[in-house]
Amino acid sequence: MSASLTSHEPATGALLWQGESGDVDDIVARARTGWPRWAAQPVAFRIETLRRFVNVVRAHEEELADLIARETGKPLWDARTEVTAVMAKIDTSVAAYSERTGQRRLEANLGARQSVRHKPHGVMAVLGPYNFPAHLPNGHIIPALLAGNAVIFKPSEKTPAVGEMLVRFYHEAGVPTDAVQLLLGGAEEGKALAAHADVAGILFTGSAQTGIAINRQFATQPGKILALEMGGNNPLVVWDTPEIGAAAALVIQSAFLSSGQRCTAASRLIVRDAMADALIAEVKKLADRLIVDHPHADPQPYMGPVIDNPTADGLTESFLYLMSHGGRPIKHMVRPQKGLPFLTPAIIDVTAMQERPDVELFGPLLQIVRVPDFETAIAEANSSRYGLSASLVGGSPEQYAQFWDNVRAGVINWNRPTNGASGTAPFGGVGVSGNHRPSAYYAADYCAYPVASAEIEQPRATIGIGLKDIDVSAMGD
Repeated sequence: MSASLTSHEPATGALLWQGESGDVDDIVARARTGWPRWAAQPVAFRIETLRRFVNVVRAHEEELADLIARETGKPLWDARTEVTAVMAKIDTSVAAYSERTGQRRLEANLGARQSVRHKPHGVMAVLGPYNFPAHLPNGHIIPALLAGNAVIFKPSEKTPAVGEMLVRFYHEAGVPTDAVQLLLGGAEEGKALAAHADVAGILFTGSAQTGIAINRQFATQPGKILALEMGGNNPLVVWDTPEIGAAAALVIQSAFLSSGQRCTAASRLIVRDAMADALIAEVKKLADRLIVDHPHADPQPYMGPVIDNPTADGLTESFLYLMSHGGRPIKHMVRPQKGLPFLTPAIIDVTAMQERPDVELFGPLLQIVRVPDFETAIAEANSSRYGLSASLVGGSPEQYAQFWDNVRAGVINWNRPTNGASGTAPFGGVGVSGNHRPSAYYAADYCAYPVASAEIEQPRATIGIGLKDIDVSAMGD
C-alpha cells in the first residue's frame, strides 16, 4: 500500500498538494522497457523535443514560478530567476553535448577507421533537492535525456508539487512517458530507487550526509555512475578594500540570498582584523534592512521563510550553540512569526571559539572570523572538509592569484559573491562537496560513456609470425 504524501506552504502552513508514493519496481520496469526506443532516436530528434520543453515552460512561466515560490517559500522574484535558469539549460546542454561527447573519426591502415562515440548509460535516477526544486534536477535531467538515457526523477519529499509539474511539462513537450517518469516518496523510495539493479546511475543533489551514504552504498558497485552534488561550508574572505559598501553588499548576497538555502551560500566571513569593525557595522546595517516576508508580499522581500519548522528549529539551536561556546552575537536570529519557519538573518563572531563546528548550516546564519594576515585567511578558508565555493573580496591581483592557487574549492570567485556560478562552466566541489563529477556544463561527462572502435567493412587479417612451418612430408609427390 502506497503512503500518503502532503506538501504545505512554508509561509502560511496551508496544504498545497497531496498524493501517493510511487511503486519503484513498476516505474523502473517501464523505464527499462522504454529506454531503448528513446536512445534509438537521432540526437537531432531529442534536441528538438527538449527545445519544445522550453516552449512549454515559457507558456507556463508564471504558473511554475508561483508554485516554486509557494512550495519553497522563496520570494517570487527569486522563483522567477529559477524558471529562467530552467529554460536556459537546453542551449547550454546542447553545446556541452557537442563539445564534450562529440564523435571523432581517425583514419587507420588498410582502409580501417578509428572512431570515438558515446553511449547512454540506460536508466538514470535523479534525486532532487528542495531549495531549487526545478532548476537543479533539470540540470541533471536535460543532459541525461539529451544523451539518450531514460530518467526517473524523485523530487524532494518537501517539494513534490514542483516535481510533478516539471515532469508534466516534459511529457507535454513530447518526451515519452516511459523515458522520463516521476517517483514520489520519501527516503525509503529514494533508497530503493538507487539500489535497484536496473538503475545504471544516480545523479544526486543534496546534503553531504546523504551523498556520503550513497557513495558508501555503491563502493562495491563500480558499474553504477554516481554524480554527487553536495553541500558546502563556504568561506568569503574580505581583504584590503576601500569599497566597504560594495563589500558589505557582496557579503549579504553571499550569505542571505534564498534565505541562505543555497549550497554555495557563504557560511563563514573571514576578514582582516584591521577592517573588521567597519565591515561588520556595514553588513549589520544592511542585514537590519532586509525584508523577511511571504513570497508574494509587497514590497518584495529579500528573504522568505526556510523550508519548514524543523529546519528553523535546527538553525536557532545552532545559533544558540555557537553563542554558548564562545560566539559573540552581532545580530540575533529571531523567529518573527510564531508557528511558521521565518527567520531573521543572523550574524555571530566566532573568532574566540576554540573549536568551530565544520557543518553546513543551511540557512541565514553567518559566522565571522577575524584574522591578522592573508596566509591565516587562506588557512582558515581551508579549515573545512567541504570545498564547494570560495570568494575573495578586495585584495590585489597577486593576492587573488595566491588565493586561487591555495584555496580548495570547485568555484573560486574574485569580487563576486560565493553563490555566483555560471551554467556554462563546470559546477562542483572537492572534499565532501562532491565526487569529482561536476554538473552544469560538465554534466555531459557523466550522462554518457565513451566507446572506442576500430572499424572496417570487410575482414582483413593474416598472421605473419609465430606459426610453425607447414608439414609437407605427408603430402604426395
